Amino acid sequence: MTALRLTAEAYRIPTDGPEGDGTLAWTTTTLVLVRAEADDHVGIGWTYGPAAAAAVVPDLLAPVVGDLDPDDVPAVWTAMQRQVRNAGRPGIAGLALSAADCAVWDLKARRHDLPLARLLGTARRHVPVYGSGGFTTYDDERQHRQLAGWVHEQGIPRVKIKIGESCGTEVTRDVARMAAARRTIGDAELYVDANGAYQRKQAIRVAHAAAELNVRWYEEPVSSDDLDGLGLVRDRVLPDVAAGEYGFDLVYFHRMAPYVDCLQIDVTRCGGVSEFLRIAAVADAAGLQVSGHCAPHQHLPVAAATPNLRHLEWFHDHVRIESMLFDGVQPATGGAVRVPLDRPGNGVEFRADRAQRYRVA
Repeated sequence: MTALRLTAEAYRIPTDGPEGDGTLAWTTTTLVLVRAEADDHVGIGWTYGPAAAAAVVPDLLAPVVGDLDPDDVPAVWTAMQRQVRNAGRPGIAGLALSAADCAVWDLKARRHDLPLARLLGTARRHVPVYGSGGFTTYDDERQHRQLAGWVHEQGIPRVKIKIGESCGTEVTRDVARMAAARRTIGDAELYVDANGAYQRKQAIRVAHAAAELNVRWYEEPVSSDDLDGLGLVRDRVLPDVAAGEYGFDLVYFHRMAPYVDCLQIDVTRCGGVSEFLRIAAVADAAGLQVSGHCAPHQHLPVAAATPNLRHLEWFHDHVRIESMLFDGVQPATGGAVRVPLDRPGNGVEFRADRAQRYRVA
């Protein structure tokens, strides 16, 4: 039987300026890359998170998959998820599991000389996206340039900014920035993300204060751990309330589904392609659509395979990094990204020569 080998490394890339949201600020982003190898073929998967996630791959995951058939992805996934039980599935171990699962799916597609989207099957050939950035650290001019670029130059008809600045203590500026965004984008859809910064009634008051701005998407108006609060806000505001980006397993999304209008799934956190598909089915059973969170090029094949997908987050920082470190990335012109059906695997190739300067020892 062909041996399956897993390896991993981490790369820390500076942002192109200070970035921040309602509850966190950062100046670097770390990409953890996993390689799955068999029969002289190599698949890749990645996640964004602490470099410590890379150590989980050789320490915990690789030892339990070496004797498994690389094509039996469910068996590989099951072995890996069982192995991280005592390490704690939510968090760093879950990031490693997710990247490894994505790498194994990519390997299977490449071994059979198939695009991953073909192996999974497609529900669509183009995936709708929304521009995502508008960080609380941006001044008015930078926010305007970013949003105008997406809407008026690239033709992306939906964009998102961060609000909830300073843990919800700068509401006046939040509303002013929302109004400025509306002026910039005209009739395009306006989304906002509070990253759980507000209290329940505060979140409702902010939505009412911005009612004339026609906000369509209200992400994490309160903490995603406050399910009752999410449901309370959802039932009292007009924008769709969304959450789920911090979900690391199927049960998390099953619990959240009754409290939101759209479930956000992150393939680089939730357990990879294998778990993404199961979560999307749980959402569909609850009458919900799903949205892919960040890491756009890691999401493209599984997003294409998901019938109840609403859209995919075209996150500024990850788009920039993936364009820097991978060949084969796709543009978002016109508000949708073409699914790669002309190259094997996930359609991209990692450029180790470009990434080497950022590698974490």
